[in-house]
Amino acid sequence: MKKPRIYYTIIFFSIIFLGILSRKISFIPLWIGDFLYAIMIYFLVRIFLPFKNAFLIALLSLLICYAIEFLQLYQGEWMVELRKTLFGRYVLGQGFLWEDIIAYTFGIFVAFIAEKFTLNFLNRKSA
Repeated sequence: MKKPRIYYTIIFFSIIFLGILSRKISFIPLWIGDFLYAIMIYFLVRIFLPFKNAFLIALLSLLICYAIEFLQLYQGEWMVELRKTLFGRYVLGQGFLWEDIIAYTFGIFVAFIAEKFTLNFLNRKSA
């Protein structure tokens, strides 16, 4: 892949769009948004580290997702006020849920596997 950052950025913004859309459609389960959030984080890390090992990217992405989720346990006044903003609500979330940890894990796993299969397919096709 010659320009991976461009591809990762397109995927990143597409996932943001799908994530926001998933919150606007009532019949889509809430965990889908968390699942997509994890995939978005995976590709955000990929944008900054495009040539690193995919397993390292998955691990780093999981750590970021888990850290943000556990940060929701902190209820300092300034943090509560930040979470009332659109940015705070979308990026930091509202409250800690173990279900979100599961959704993040599943999302990172799916992104990792999808990338592995896609890269393997592209490498075989170009060879």
